[in-house]
Amino acid sequence: MKSYYDILGVPKNASEDEIKKAFKKKAMEFHPDHNKNDPKAEDKFKEVNEAYAVLKDKDKRKQYDMFGAEGFKKRYSQEDIFQGFDINEILRGFGVRGGRSPSGFDDMFGGPGGFSSPFENIFGGRARGPRKGQDMISEITVTFEEAARGTEKKFSIDRGGRNEDTSVKVPPGINEGQKLRLAGKGFPGSQGGPPGDLYFKVHVLPHPVFKRDGNDIVVEQKVNLSDALLGATIHVPTLEGEKQVKVPKGTQPHSKLRLRGLGIESRGGDRGDLYVKVIVAYPKTLTPEQIKLIESLKKEGL
Repeated sequence: MKSYYDILGVPKNASEDEIKKAFKKKAMEFHPDHNKNDPKAEDKFKEVNEAYAVLKDKDKRKQYDMFGAEGFKKRYSQEDIFQGFDINEILRGFGVRGGRSPSGFDDMFGGPGGFSSPFENIFGGRARGPRKGQDMISEITVTFEEAARGTEKKFSIDRGGRNEDTSVKVPPGINEGQKLRLAGKGFPGSQGGPPGDLYFKVHVLPHPVFKRDGNDIVVEQKVNLSDALLGATIHVPTLEGEKQVKVPKGTQPHSKLRLRGLGIESRGGDRGDLYVKVIVAYPKTLTPEQIKLIESLKKEGL
């Protein structure tokens, strides 16, 4: 699927002015009156207008950049894309102001004087009756612990020029990239339609010690060579604080010690486990006495 940026021939970081200039150039290039012998020109002209309708709108452009062309198309119909799109802006760009245009814009955008809905004739039919408002997409950041245990985040949203305080519950066990939905907190509907929904894409901050594996947690813990050979008791961090863990005699490097029920809670209420990955710390240098002892052990077959 060709991106809107490619259709207008601009980079993804293009400014509003660059997008507007590119649109005018492309619209003139593919205008049907200038390409009467090219049956594909009208389709290209429609693509240019659709690309501009999205990229000129800050909210739509943000969601297009976030979800990509395919994901955006799943969330926006053609009518949604052109909602709030001012056709007179196009007309002014070609030196036309209302009325019946000899350029043919009136036929493409709804008949004589019918400039209120650019998708009426291009995409077939007039939108009638109440329409649900567009969904809003935002992001929310939580810590590893908040994602594991669940939390509630309070924030303010701009609704029609006024700030509205609200909150969203983050369920325990939520994963990176999952979405939370607040019904009715999106853009207002039109013609009496209900408002859209507000979606939060969750970003989980990495933890310096804990690593997630499904609903399990993995913690790497260094132990001395002698402790790995002879056994020892070590202290291991968990979500509930430090726990004592016994390292069995003869523990091999990268072995995992399991602590049941100390992982991440699932939505069903079950909890995963915590695994201690044993990292045997070999000394980089040895004292003369240590060398003698190891040589003795070597003679004993170790």
